[in-house]
Amino acid sequence: MSYNNLNVLHWHIVDAFSWPVESKVHPELTEKGAYTTDMLYPYEEIKKIINYAKSRPIRVMPEFNMPGNTFIVSDAHPEIMSCLNKQPNWDKFGPEPPSGQLNIADLRGSFAFDVITEYSRLFVDLGFHMGGGSLNLEWWKEDPVIELYVCDHPGESIESLVKGWFNQTVGKIQEMGKVPFAREDSMLNFGYETKNTTIVEAWVSEDSVGKVVDKGYRAIATSWNRHYLDCGHGSWLSNFEGSSWCGPYKGWQKIYSYNPRAKITDPAKQKLVLGGEVALWSAQSDETTVDRNLYPRAAAFSEIMWTGSIDPNTNSTKDIGKVARRLTTTDSAWLHAGIWQSRCNPCGASAIPSHLAYNYTLRTHYD
Repeated sequence: MSYNNLNVLHWHIVDAFSWPVESKVHPELTEKGAYTTDMLYPYEEIKKIINYAKSRPIRVMPEFNMPGNTFIVSDAHPEIMSCLNKQPNWDKFGPEPPSGQLNIADLRGSFAFDVITEYSRLFVDLGFHMGGGSLNLEWWKEDPVIELYVCDHPGESIESLVKGWFNQTVGKIQEMGKVPFAREDSMLNFGYETKNTTIVEAWVSEDSVGKVVDKGYRAIATSWNRHYLDCGHGSWLSNFEGSSWCGPYKGWQKIYSYNPRAKITDPAKQKLVLGGEVALWSAQSDETTVDRNLYPRAAAFSEIMWTGSIDPNTNSTKDIGKVARRLTTTDSAWLHAGIWQSRCNPCGASAIPSHLAYNYTLRTHYD
């Protein structure tokens, strides 16, 4: 990351499948929710990671996605959950199995506050990402506790409960001296009052950044069809055929050609776009594949985000051929540094125009 001027590690550290980060407030989360006893992050290891990143310098911002994608919490606390592991039609209740969300009407709902309080102290970065993605209201409509709560409280609805939950959660993050981050699907659909203090991850489409800043939020551009690096490797679900939901694979050229501010003409709104990020979800990545899934695409992303799409020497759009040569010349350097990235081009092809490189590749193949 430091070689490529990537200065924030957004760490989506828990999800539906595992709770790998040690909790001193709720130790049962890792005792029952980690994959294995050696697949977890103790406090001391997290502090080492934060200090290692700081010396580069890279910020480490955690994400504890709530209230959705929290099935793993049910291993320790099923009493605070809704719509657990609905089968076989799990896709009615969420984007992936197993289904499960925090019960937003449960009066014992201090769990989210406990998470925010504990991990705001462990992670020293000013940003705290509360997730808020992948919500499905159908989950809660079929929960008898929530149904009873709405019936007993005239004027309340699923939507108002969700908005109230986010308002309280954001308030707690601010109380801890942190800047709240959240995903756009929750904020744009339900929202809350403290817009000027919240930063929204715009990921649903390329137009999301514009929608976010139009509502007064600050934005981080993470469009899935440009910036999701795990896409295009097929589905990880064994009973599904074909490609992943976000396929095809995003080449570095597609990433490099995206300017999140391009369709925003108001200078004041352009300033609300704080930056961007590329995302690598780990369902199909581990230590053997992470480098080649990230690079050189993350390098192309970093250059375009830091320098923009206009060449200051020519005042025109940057020559993609020159970009390719820059990326290719770093291949050997990164390999010597222990970064096992994917190659940009076959050896020698970077110096050849694209219409000739194709013929060159064919000729060497058949000779």
